[in-house]
Order: sequence, then structure tokens, then C-alpha cells
Amino acid sequence: MSHFSFRVSRWMFPFALLYGLGVWVRNLLFDLKILHSRSFQLPVISVGNMTAGGTGKTPHVEYLIRLLAGQHQVAVLSRGYKRTSKGFQLVEENTPVDEAGDEPLQMKRKYPAIYMAVDKDRCHGIDQLCSNPKTDNLEVVLLDDAYQHRYVTPGENILLVNYHRLISEDWLLPVGRLREPFMQKRRASIIIVTKCPEMLSPIEYRILRKKMGVYPYQSLFFTSIGYRKLTPLFTTSLPELELKELKKTQQILLVTGIASPKILNEKLSQYTSHIDLLSFADHHRFTENDMKIMEQRFLALEENKRCIVTTEKDAMRLFTLPYFPDALRPFVYVLPIEVNFLRNGQTNFNNLITNYVNKNSRNSKLS
Repeated sequence: MSHFSFRVSRWMFPFALLYGLGVWVRNLLFDLKILHSRSFQLPVISVGNMTAGGTGKTPHVEYLIRLLAGQHQVAVLSRGYKRTSKGFQLVEENTPVDEAGDEPLQMKRKYPAIYMAVDKDRCHGIDQLCSNPKTDNLEVVLLDDAYQHRYVTPGENILLVNYHRLISEDWLLPVGRLREPFMQKRRASIIIVTKCPEMLSPIEYRILRKKMGVYPYQSLFFTSIGYRKLTPLFTTSLPELELKELKKTQQILLVTGIASPKILNEKLSQYTSHIDLLSFADHHRFTENDMKIMEQRFLALEENKRCIVTTEKDAMRLFTLPYFPDALRPFVYVLPIEVNFLRNGQTNFNNLITNYVNKNSRNSKLS
């Protein structure tokens, strides 16, 4: 199964041992109750990973928003990675992306009815949400990227694992990408293997279950990435496009600032034979020079057959750039993604989450 193969920096082993020792001591302090973890009087669901980037946290948080927001007032609490603001902040649709972070702003604009907040200290963030008059009808909190934030004890702790980089096959930072040793998966109540192929054979399911070493108290699910219509970023005069509407002769400049652009590149390659990948680091802040490079690469493509495709996360930053080239604006499309559960797992997952929220909501406690 070649998808388990990836590169590691073996010469960094001494540093990985030191890093692992620090992580072990920290987790031991929590296990011995020397460092304390708090529970809260409302449902708290954590979504996180043990790998540095690339597991699909945001689309899974958005799935939970769609599942719960129709019946409950939902708040999402994120760290707001690489934001310039400090402390607790409620994110509004007009909050500058540098103050909110790209993913929090993306979720707030897609789901304006939710409360979106950022705070590096998750306990403080939940306290602020519960005490703020603007959010006093809050019913459930979703913690984005909080698996290592052990100061909060979530009611459901969801661990995401990338199918293409299983935690059972990986190494601790900086040799590999693991933030914690494999054994720390024991803290999860739900494990989701993400970014799976749409078709997995029964034997692959059995191999994955064995490699993950799922405990009896843990539920295991599998999801794949679903792609929606290409949406124009800067104009409403152009129609949305299905991926299948792309012609084989279409030439695409794919602009990404995400952890794993390879899967997106392979997906688009199914519909067109010419893709020029312009890849930046995860959560990249685009500069004026980046825009010059993008314009040069775009103009090198064949006229009348070219377009630019980017991700929802990158679109948050590109849209507000004052130096984005005007000539390129009519050609930029955003490709939204969503998660699809495999093996008919959607019903079981939905029931797990909704039953937990209903049993632990403020209303159920009052009744």
C-alpha cells in the first residue's frame, strides 16, 4: 500500500528524542492531575490532529456546523493561526483577515449565524463566550485544532488522521510530522481517517483499522474529500462551473497556500491536462512580489484557455489584497470542498454527535 510512504528527516532523530521527552512530561503532568483540565456546563466538541497540518480540520468543523446549527446555537473557537490580534476576539464577517485568521473568517462568512471566536487560551475563550451578553444563548462549542490543548476536557474528542500519512507510520517532529507519540491517540473518543480515496476495498478497511489500533471505547470513521462547483472570486457576473465542465484543453494556474496541495492537484488533473502549480507554505501571507509571479505565470498560459483556481482558505487573503492584479480578477475561481463519509458512516457519526449534544445541552439540564 504505497500511500503510506513519505519522506522523513532521519538525521534529526536526536532532536525528535528531546521533543518527545518534553511532550511525554507534559502529558504525564496532565495524567497525574498536576496540570488541571476543565470541563464546562455545555457541550464541547474538539476537532484536532496529531500531525502538523494537512488532515482537513476546517471541512470537518464545517460539517459539524451544518449538522448542529439548524437546532442549536453554535460557536466555533479557534486559535486563529498567524493572526496579528491578541487574546479573545469575536470574528465578524467584516473582520480583517489578518486579525481573524483565514480559516475563522472563512467559516464566519460561510455560516454567518454561528458565533466565531479566536483565542489561544481555549479555557479563557469558552469563559468569554459563556459570559458575553452577545453570545449568552450559546448552546454548543466546537474547538478547532485543540487536540493538544489539554486544559479543556471536551465531551467528544475527535482525532483526524490523514490517510496518506497515518500516525502509526509517522515519526515525531522534526523527523516526521507527529506532534505527539502514537499512543496519545487514546485520548480520542472518535477517530476519522480523512482524505481517503472514494473507493476503498474491504481489505483496506481492515488494514486501516488494524494499523490505527482502535480501542473498544473509540469509534472509527472514514471520509473522503468532495469538491463543489468552481465559484468566481471577484465577480458575480460569471456562472459557477462544475469540474466536469472544464475542458481538457483548459490551462489552470493552481495557487495554494495549504499544507498538502498534491491531492487537489491530482483531482484537477482528472479534468484538464495542463496545470501549473504555484504553491506556498500553509497560511501564507501573499506579498506584492507573489502577485507579480502569479501574473507572470498566468500570462504564460494560452490565452482564452486559462484560468486561476485557488482554495477557500487562500481566497480569504487574496480577496482583500490591495495589490491583487486587476487584469487577473475575472479569471480567479475558488474550489470549495466538503467531507463525505464512507461505508455508510454518516448516520452513525451524526447520531453520536447529536445524541451527545442533546443529552448535555443546557436545556436538557434545566428540564
